[in-house]
Amino acid sequence: MSNYSPNLSLLFHALADPTRRAILARLAEAPARVTDLAGPTGLRLPTVMRHLAVLEEAGLLSTSKDGRTRTCALVPAALAPAQTWLDERRAAWEARLDRLEAFVTNATKEPEK
Repeated sequence: MSNYSPNLSLLFHALADPTRRAILARLAEAPARVTDLAGPTGLRLPTVMRHLAVLEEAGLLSTSKDGRTRTCALVPAALAPAQTWLDERRAAWEARLDRLEAFVTNATKEPEK
């Protein structure tokens, strides 16, 4: 497969969960402490930490620790492989649909007399 990124599966796996997408949406506003991210989810802290580990493994967030406080920040550039993959799929399907449109147009033309 062309331009295959080994991290692409990790990226799509991380994005597949609604809780992780909600965490990413929150981090898109500004970096946040883990406890601040856990609050709105209604999940226990260990569960949120597992979600954060998946996001960090996919490269979608980075964490820093200051004393006992762990802060998370979004890494937007990590979405580039997914965007590239989706763009390639879109281009392939648009080309197929263009060929189908041309075929249908040619097939439905009245024969010239």
